[in-house]
Order: sequence, then structure tokens, then C-alpha cells
Amino acid sequence: MTPDGTTPLPPSTEYATTHLATALRLAAADVPVLPLREGKVPFGNCPTCAHSACGGRPNMKHPGPCQCLSVCHGWAAATTDPDVLTSAPWAAAWRQAAALAYYPGGAGLTVLDLDDAAAVAWAREHLPPTRIVDTTRGQHWLYLGPMRSANAVRPGVDIKSHMAYARWRGPGHGTMAPLPDSVRALAGREEATAPRGVASSAGARAAWDRSVATGCRHTERYVRTGLERGIALVHEHPESGAGSQAFQVARFFAKQHTDCPGPCGLDALAEDVVSAAVAVGVPEPYARRAVTNGLTLTAPSAA
Repeated sequence: MTPDGTTPLPPSTEYATTHLATALRLAAADVPVLPLREGKVPFGNCPTCAHSACGGRPNMKHPGPCQCLSVCHGWAAATTDPDVLTSAPWAAAWRQAAALAYYPGGAGLTVLDLDDAAAVAWAREHLPPTRIVDTTRGQHWLYLGPMRSANAVRPGVDIKSHMAYARWRGPGHGTMAPLPDSVRALAGREEATAPRGVASSAGARAAWDRSVATGCRHTERYVRTGLERGIALVHEHPESGAGSQAFQVARFFAKQHTDCPGPCGLDALAEDVVSAAVAVGVPEPYARRAVTNGLTLTAPSAA
């Protein structure tokens, strides 16, 4: 029986897609996995968890009360439990899955995502050889050992490990090497800029509603539609660019609310955009800087 009391779906059923079969093999090797929907991005949160109302899964950076059985919260939904992978709440996701992802940090790995030929050439010159997985535009270099994730550590290079997911593109070729200090140093550069967070943290905050936006001139439907579209745009950049997209979404919010008497609850909207960026692999400090800079670029009189 699965945790929700339903009967697991065996691999022989119609739900056992190629992605699920691969997921079960990876899970048996202690690699946490999750399905990706169309666009190669994580499935959106279920209604109970929409807009981070549940507080987030317990294994996310900001612990919450969520015990959701669905494929919620991006990378944090990844699991090695075959009962969960074949459970009824996950069945619809497998039927719609367009790709498979895994959680490198949970498997004790770091993925160096090299987005183009120039990035690959740089890695060959400066980094120790390791297992390589070819991608559509470049390569993934896999190292033994986890670390924090960081985007855009140099042109065309992202690091995916803790609090991030990587698309499964096959086992690759070559022998996996231990994580070198030279890769850890790349993330250190990004950490050198102190983050300037928005007012409230993702762990304890008020969701956007009229109680935090008493001076907003827009309708609730208008604001929520803009938020949903903005989050969708961020989710469309799982490989790279999610941080930049989060900046653009925040800048849009700031411009739309410039003429409002305020307050407009932009801090609550910002937290949802930060959460969306983190869900597709952007390190939280980086996501917060991007969103805060977008809001302050053309900041309205009332946030």
C-alpha cells in the first residue's frame, strides 16, 4: 500500500511509461527522481500547495508542514521510494511526462551544466575529466560529491546539486571523478555578492491577497493572472535563464504598480517568483537578488 492507502500501480500497467521504468531503475540505485511535464519543467503545485500555501515540503530549505502525496514543489518532490513513484497521486504525472529529472544533491552528485561549445572547451582546458553526458546544446559533467547550486558562475556554466534538478539524459560515458576544488570555487564567486532579500522569507510569509494590498488599484483577478503567467515564464527556463526571467517578472510587477497609492503587497508576489526560480534550480540568494533588483529598478511608492 502507498502512504495514502491506495494500491501501487505495478510496472506492468498502462501507467508504466518509459520514463517511469527508467525512474524505477534510478530509484533502485538511490538516485531521487521526478517526472517533468511539457516544456521539460516540473509539474505545478497541486491546489492545496498553490502559491506555497502549504509552507513547502520538509526537505526544502525553509521547512513547512506539507506532507503532500502529489508531484509538488519541483526538485523537492524527487524520491527513491518505488511505492511513491507508482502511487495513484503520481499516475497522472507519468501519463503526461515529457521527460525525467533527478536530484543530483540527493544522489551525492554535482552536475556541471555546460550550455554551449565555448563552455565545453573551457571545461576541457581547466577541469579534471569525469563522466560526460551529452545534451542538446552542450554537455553535463558529473562529479562525485554534492555542493550548493549556482547559476551563471561563468558564461554558459551552471552548477546543479543541492536544491536543484537536472534532466536525465542517460548514464553518459567515462569514469566519475571526485568533485574538485576548482568547481567549488566557481560557486564561491557567486556567493561573494551579498544577497539583498525582500522583506519576508519563503519560510514564513503572508500569501498575496487583499489584506496585504489594500492600496492596489488592480483587481485581484488581474494580479493573480499576472502572477501565474510570470511563474509559468520562470518555469519555462529549466536549463538556464530562470534567474533573468525572474528579474523580468519582478520588473513587470514594479512597473504595473508604479501608479498605485499602495500598499500593493509586492513582497508577497516576490516570494512566489523566488520560489518558482528556486524550483527550477536557481540558488535562493541568486533568485532573491534578481527579484529584488527587478522590483527596485522602477519601484512603486508602496510595496
